[in-house]
Amino acid sequence: MSYCKNNPALISHMMFFDPPFRMPAMGNFFENGQDYENMCYHDVAPAVALPAPGTVVLRFFAPDATCVEVAGIGGGMGNTHHVMKRSTEEDGWWEITLHDIPEGFHYHEYFVDGNRCLNPHAPIGYGCFRPINYFEMPGEDSSFYYLNDVPHGDIRMEQYRSPVTGRIKACWVYTPPGYEHAHTESYPVLYLQHGVGENETGWIWQGKANLILDNLIAENKCRPILLVMNAGYAFLPDEDPTFFPGDYETELIHGCIPFIEQKYRVAAGRKNRAIAGLSLGSVQSFAIGMGHRDLFSRIGVFSGGFPISRPEYDYTALLQNPEELNASLDLLFFSNGDQEPMCTSALASIHSLQEKGAHVLSGAAYPGYHVWDVWRYSLRDFVKQAFGTEEMI
Repeated sequence: MSYCKNNPALISHMMFFDPPFRMPAMGNFFENGQDYENMCYHDVAPAVALPAPGTVVLRFFAPDATCVEVAGIGGGMGNTHHVMKRSTEEDGWWEITLHDIPEGFHYHEYFVDGNRCLNPHAPIGYGCFRPINYFEMPGEDSSFYYLNDVPHGDIRMEQYRSPVTGRIKACWVYTPPGYEHAHTESYPVLYLQHGVGENETGWIWQGKANLILDNLIAENKCRPILLVMNAGYAFLPDEDPTFFPGDYETELIHGCIPFIEQKYRVAAGRKNRAIAGLSLGSVQSFAIGMGHRDLFSRIGVFSGGFPISRPEYDYTALLQNPEELNASLDLLFFSNGDQEPMCTSALASIHSLQEKGAHVLSGAAYPGYHVWDVWRYSLRDFVKQAFGTEEMI
């Protein structure tokens, strides 16, 4: 796949879909009230431009500022504050060109006279507990999450009542292409969890999960499946905050899953049910999946290291018994970015258990840090292994 910087998957987000390369010049319109004939559009330089692989040009409009800076929040972009310069056109824009930016997804922040600000002209996602700017540096292996000319599934927003908090909660559901017309067909389902500081929207807007599935299904690398994305927080009003945000296990098992299976055509049995997640969601998925192997046969742990024991659970004995592990699961998939500190030790532990006969155990490392491009790779390969096109029993 050749380098591509204009695919809609790279530049669309929750605030817009079409490229914002044309902006309205509405000064006369506002001044004259109803003077619609003077409203026009003109080309403007984008706030994020990718002139070459590894190079990004960032622009910020702040005509009254004395200093504008931009910084990553770790990962491949680092967290150094880069001082932007005023545009030579004296038009109120500040800009900077950064080089040696690695492939992948990059959250970043702007600082105007020392104050953290959103760039309203650049892509905005939701992460780190807040709206935040990002850009995508595409690579040679990015097309698996592009918006390609293939049949597309639907994304639906559902509401169900949490049996833990009593609140109405939202979940997003992906249905595969043809779901509306295949009235007698039932589908496997994957419950897919976000990370800390994110919510149920992340796997669609930042993760491109729907596009990944569209492309895999079109390439006959994955069976059509349902995908369910929840907000993994189930705090009670007086509950102390901990790493595990409330009793999400009860909410999923007794709230969301019954709702989904009543409303959607879900294939019966644990063989057709999987759970996976990233970071916090990976630990939730491991804990819930391992604790309910009567419900889930496939578990995906993305950027969670290899935490087979914590104060909340201990599955050391099970994973040291390959015969029992192989009998109780069809797939236990672990993945990390190769720049994540836990990657090397996690892979070593997995390889050791594989050598002892744990053939349902799978481990993978992908280029990158604790960030969305690693999790996209993880979802792609987990789904291919968990829901391959062979007939499921």
